[in-house]
Amino acid sequence: MEMYAFLHFTTNTFTDKEWGYGDEPESVFNPTDFDADQIIGTLSAAGFKGAILTAKHHDGFCLWPSAYTEHSVKNSPWENGEGDVVKEISDACRTYQLKFGVYLSPWDRNYAGYGQPEYITYYRNQLKELLTNYGNVFEVWWDGANGGDGYYGGARETRTIDRSSYYQWDNLIPLVRELQPGACIFSDAGPDIRWVGNEHGFAQDSCWATYTPLPAKGETKAVAGTTQWQIGETGTQNGKFWMPAEADVSIRPGWFYHPSENDKVKSLKELVEIYFHSVGNGASLNLNIPPDRRGRINPVDSVRLMEFHAWLQEAFDDNLLERAHVTASSIRGGSDKYAAGNIIDDDPETYWATNDGEKGGTVIFQLPGEETFNCFMVQEYIPLGQRVTNFSVDVWQNGEWRPIAKGNTIGYKKLLRFPMVTANKVRLNIEQAMACPVISAAGLFLLPEVQ
Repeated sequence: MEMYAFLHFTTNTFTDKEWGYGDEPESVFNPTDFDADQIIGTLSAAGFKGAILTAKHHDGFCLWPSAYTEHSVKNSPWENGEGDVVKEISDACRTYQLKFGVYLSPWDRNYAGYGQPEYITYYRNQLKELLTNYGNVFEVWWDGANGGDGYYGGARETRTIDRSSYYQWDNLIPLVRELQPGACIFSDAGPDIRWVGNEHGFAQDSCWATYTPLPAKGETKAVAGTTQWQIGETGTQNGKFWMPAEADVSIRPGWFYHPSENDKVKSLKELVEIYFHSVGNGASLNLNIPPDRRGRINPVDSVRLMEFHAWLQEAFDDNLLERAHVTASSIRGGSDKYAAGNIIDDDPETYWATNDGEKGGTVIFQLPGEETFNCFMVQEYIPLGQRVTNFSVDVWQNGEWRPIAKGNTIGYKKLLRFPMVTANKVRLNIEQAMACPVISAAGLFLLPEVQ
């Protein structure tokens, strides 16, 4: 999944806050025209493949009628206390064939027992509710914000925890595996997907899907909220775990809807830059689209999403390499199973490979005639790992090869942009890899201008 959406929605939507203190009355939550079909239908029309809902943010308010707290939709005026946002969103995801994920904040500024052992039982019970009552879950999202000041049942104080041990992650992770074996778990420490290390939506050019989480200074263990999270931007070459990056970023300045930000929604140009720096560097893009106080995607956001989707469709609709004749410097064992033509056969299970010991190689794409282009896409065959460490894209001009773009890692996908060039022959030159290169796909495109 290259691109899915975050849905930040809770009492903060109505109080104009980003982090609720935990003392917000349940009556605050009262969307005037909630429509899960409009929310998920909009995401579907914009090309998103999944949605992750903030079922409970730091303020502790639950968007489902949890049996373990009164601080939930069941005591709000919305739907006379009979509503369930999690159910409606998860049902809409199935209707529109999007995957459904849940964000459940470990920190709870409302719960009186936060910081005590009893909260861990409470948190596990809520996790069980979410993972057993709402169908398949593709991602469980754990935030790194843990501990601080809060309402805490009226205590109104600051509470600190041992972030390395308090939540008992070694018990929570197996619980997710048991209840939702197909779900990926996200945090700055994974274990399945790592935080990219910033909230701008940017991964680095060198972005490894392998990763070794390291504890931050003063921490004893690398778990959610305790890592040297900056390393997430690049990952770790030969890292201990396969843990690809997820780039999370909001379409607005804030994560929750604020009326004052209606004129601050990211421009098409900004969204395109985010796409190339996230998906284009091998990460997945989790773009936050916060529902407004009606309980719908705001028209401003919706229009921008449709512009973004239309641009992506136009940009990648015509792969110029589909009409190319493909040759390579060598083919593994001389076998058609690893032929260069596999790169353009539109089959993700085939790939070009060199012989063992050949940690480089070239692939030449001979076009039927001269074409004009400004973007090159390449993908490694990920089931065999991530291997390439340096490569270039060259064009044949005036009797010689001229480099037009360079990159470090490739991974699941690399998108390279460069000034517009016209040529009839293009070369992928893999200069260095950790093992014989395995390339599954490539593309050549003429990107439209961003209006």
